[in-house]
Amino acid sequence: MPRRYPKLILVYEPEKACFDRLVASGHAPERALEISSYLAQSTDLAPEFDALAAACDKRGVAFAPVQLDDAASAFAETNPNVSLVWTLTDGIAYFRGGAAPAMARLNGLRTIGADDSLFALCQDKLRSGAVLGALGLPAPQAGRARNGEWLVEPPASSAGWFVKPNRLGAKIGIWPDSRIADLGHALELSRRVFAHYRDDVVVQPYVAGRNVRASFLGVRPETGVEALGIFFVDSGGDFQTMADSMALYGETGQAAKDAGTYAEPELEPVGASQPAADRKIRAIAQRLIDGLGLRDVFSVDFRVEPDDTVHLIEFEVCPGLPCFDFRDYCRRQWGMSLADAMAETAANRLLR
Repeated sequence: MPRRYPKLILVYEPEKACFDRLVASGHAPERALEISSYLAQSTDLAPEFDALAAACDKRGVAFAPVQLDDAASAFAETNPNVSLVWTLTDGIAYFRGGAAPAMARLNGLRTIGADDSLFALCQDKLRSGAVLGALGLPAPQAGRARNGEWLVEPPASSAGWFVKPNRLGAKIGIWPDSRIADLGHALELSRRVFAHYRDDVVVQPYVAGRNVRASFLGVRPETGVEALGIFFVDSGGDFQTMADSMALYGETGQAAKDAGTYAEPELEPVGASQPAADRKIRAIAQRLIDGLGLRDVFSVDFRVEPDDTVHLIEFEVCPGLPCFDFRDYCRRQWGMSLADAMAETAANRLLR
């Protein structure tokens, strides 16, 4: 009788499935392409599914990648006693990956990562910012606008403001003029975002400093914030735009690699030059673990000023695992490739 391995199920939403659905719902193809590009991690990781399967098999675990549209039937046929679900791509609006951990819970399946409520919270910047503020964390306050009308007016700011979509993707500004000096421009950007993406915008006081990414993978269940990888991410600009993001990942990123024009931002350990800021970030991460429920795998974005002032921008419960920064983190912190780090994380939970 063949051996029955414990099983890791990796659920992901493909870019093309998202693109087709957005076009069918009336989005212009060029806008649908931009939106679906946020799912590039599923495109980038798919070529490594064989490596993941081999890394899992070496540890006595079976590996099953499952597209999101097939997850409900796959979960219904899964033995909850020997299975673990890892959701690769999230989303509650344009993307639907946030449904996977909820479906897993419905079927009594264990999961890697935060519970499903946080998958929804982190995708709504105004709501998540309010929760971070309630926890006493240094997140900028925000206003909210929809198609040229204020829903919540932003706080005053002598340094100007930063405008970004409320539910679309990460912390980026869509265009180079996302940093603004007057609130009339914020309303103009809200009209542009609404026309292009049907989304509101959040408008936050601009905060100075360098961009920092803190990455976490709890390869061992008892892993704490000592394993957090905290790095300045310097791309040559003050903030990342939609065009910058598309040039790094998915088919666009691969085309840049093929053309020899691909360039990753530089990574520099924060602790090497600003150890006090590094300590503050670890304390904030611990507060997020204790007060919010982050666990297993996540990332947090910050701005850090030269005087060690730390601004918490947002957290992600589905960090881009195949992205350059998370791969670098796995190598530096765990001495493993991404595939081995993922397989080891799953095995440590399934085989204990």
